Amino acid sequence: MKRHYIPVTAAVPGVGDSQKAFIRKVIRTALSAQGVDFPCEVDVLVTNDEEIHALNREARQVDRATDVLSFPAFDLQPGELPGPEDADPGTGLVPLGDMMISMEHVAAQAKEYGHSNRRELAYLTVHSVLHLLGYDHLDEGPMKRQMREREEAILGELGIAR
Repeated sequence: MKRHYIPVTAAVPGVGDSQKAFIRKVIRTALSAQGVDFPCEVDVLVTNDEEIHALNREARQVDRATDVLSFPAFDLQPGELPGPEDADPGTGLVPLGDMMISMEHVAAQAKEYGHSNRRELAYLTVHSVLHLLGYDHLDEGPMKRQMREREEAILGELGIAR
């Protein structure tokens, strides 16, 4: 399989190469689980509450920090994928979109839910990949349930249990 291009930029201290590699592994696993077998690009920014708050306010008019923001390049439905024809002619990669993760929220939520930062980081990364691929959870019904089932299945493939 051709390689996905997943640049991970850390805008905060303390995010080392092993965490960046872990994020890339989680993204590749999620993409594979969702049938993305063409070369694509996902850009990741690991940041703090202050930065994600500013972007959330600017992009979504929501005036608070959040755990993860996803900016899909395509307007997809769950199970629908862009095709190789959507690739950037310059790179040959299909740009799926961008994600931004707050490490402060990762730590706080891991503590709140009683699991490791690593599990929370994996969960938020998978959650964001699914958003990039058209999944959403705006309702408390079937859409949210479908997204949670995919998240748990992918975390299971990674060997990360609750």
